[in-house]
Amino acid sequence: PEPMCEFVIDAHSDWVKKDIEIPASEIILQDKDGNNVSVFSSHVMFTNQYNTKQMYCIDIDLSDVKKAQAEASFNEDMLKTIFGAIPDLFFLMENDGTILEYHASNETDLYTKPMQFIGKKMGDVLPEEVAKKFETYISLVLEKEQMMSFKYELALPHGLVFFEARINKITEHNQLMVIIRDITEQHKSDEIIRHQAYYDSLTLLPNRFLALDRLSQLLIEAQRNNEKAAVLFLDLDDFKKINDSLGHETGDKLLIESAQRLQEALRKDDTVGRLGGDEFIVLLRGITDHHAALKITEKLVNNFRAPFKIEGREHILTASIGVAIYPENGTTVADLLRNADTAMYQAKSYGRNTYSFFTKKMNVIIQRRLVIEEQMRGALERNEFELFYQPQFDAKNKHIIGAEALLRWHNPVLGNVTPDEFIPIAENTGLIVPIGKFVISQALHFLNTWQSTCKRQQKYTMAVNLSPRQFRDVGLLSFIQNSLSEANVNPESLELEITEGVLMSCHTNVVDILTEITALGINLSMDDFGTGYSSLSYLREYPFNVLKIDRSFIDGIVLNNEDCNLVKAIIAMSHSLG
Repeated sequence: PEPMCEFVIDAHSDWVKKDIEIPASEIILQDKDGNNVSVFSSHVMFTNQYNTKQMYCIDIDLSDVKKAQAEASFNEDMLKTIFGAIPDLFFLMENDGTILEYHASNETDLYTKPMQFIGKKMGDVLPEEVAKKFETYISLVLEKEQMMSFKYELALPHGLVFFEARINKITEHNQLMVIIRDITEQHKSDEIIRHQAYYDSLTLLPNRFLALDRLSQLLIEAQRNNEKAAVLFLDLDDFKKINDSLGHETGDKLLIESAQRLQEALRKDDTVGRLGGDEFIVLLRGITDHHAALKITEKLVNNFRAPFKIEGREHILTASIGVAIYPENGTTVADLLRNADTAMYQAKSYGRNTYSFFTKKMNVIIQRRLVIEEQMRGALERNEFELFYQPQFDAKNKHIIGAEALLRWHNPVLGNVTPDEFIPIAENTGLIVPIGKFVISQALHFLNTWQSTCKRQQKYTMAVNLSPRQFRDVGLLSFIQNSLSEANVNPESLELEITEGVLMSCHTNVVDILTEITALGINLSMDDFGTGYSSLSYLREYPFNVLKIDRSFIDGIVLNNEDCNLVKAIIAMSHSLG
């Protein structure tokens, strides 16, 4: 090129005249089209046979070299950009684990200063447990010649960080590439998902899946150590009624506090889980005998006897508990659960708010319950139910003034089944609703016939029991009205007997229902007065016309002055209340 001509001429002159060699160097020349071309230029000078100095210039075209260098520079810049954009750590290692090079876009994830890695092994800079993991997996990668990954955690200055390391062999260079990714956020998400899968979202207790898995592990441990264990099946008494009357928000708060009370009563190694609804399971490990399980069970029951305070109000919530002992009452999860559940229902039959240990006799009871329920379905259609009428006397003039309808059941398979046995089952299954309608209808038709055939102008009354389940039937009032009309019976001749269980079952609307019943002219009677918790307060709150004093007081009035005086006091109090 023109700018170089003078420089080249002077350089050659200096070499010839002053013996100053022209150094080999990279220069820019131009091709015939005037395009710059990078060349590597070197010169040789010697004296020929004519004693004349000659110079040879050798120029090597560097175009391909320059192109390759440009591509290499681009690739290097691109790799730097990629490494900078990827939030991973990259380590290049020898096969023995010596670190040759690293790239870290976020150096806060490095366990120590970057330069302390180079030339060292993971065991030189990482905690022993983590370093051993690296050594183990490096050996596996070299042995199997395939990529392998593992997870570990490190305590860094900004907190506990979880990592995933992937190690791959670079066969052609006999080296290893280790890529390390921060998976802390993923770990947190996994923990949340895992917690949701294994724990109850409301009470934070182990859910059914985890509780039963722990029971399986408990049985394996108990068998291995030749120990006893206990399974407790706990059900909150009448919780559905509380939930329906007070609302699900209050019900949820009661469940949360119930879970806390259960945990407070247990030992460190015991487990309490929520099976669903108002059912809980308690697992007792390493118990020495039945007494050890009894002690904890009594503590659980007692923990529920104190009132629950929710939003300034006190609520009474009790629990019934069934207990099954390993290995006496079963050696499998299914057997122990079934037997603990059976014992729990036995506790319910004792009146709730108590516990029961499983016995083999209970299986007979449960089987009978199942047969009773099975036979009761369709018993109405088969005309197996019959009403008997117990007269009611006026104690002063000794005249019959009415009767109480008593339901009896004779079944071809079971024979005569007592009301004490089949009524609770009918109540639990909901069969009491159609059976109760049958009783009301039949009793009113009998009353009409009785009234019309009576020679004396006596107005009789008919007393019929209403259960808590019937009270929740939205069609109850309209059915009673229709039945009175069909039987041609005055509402004043009907007396509905209810127990304290009715009043406790639906507190929010019971006043309205009872008011509507009395507005029709129907009489209300409180049955079994004196046996409940709050009978006196109910007399103020609800419009009763009749009190039926429980027979436990009446049976002793002839022989026991205390019973006699108590009955007199109840009668006097009733008259004073109108």
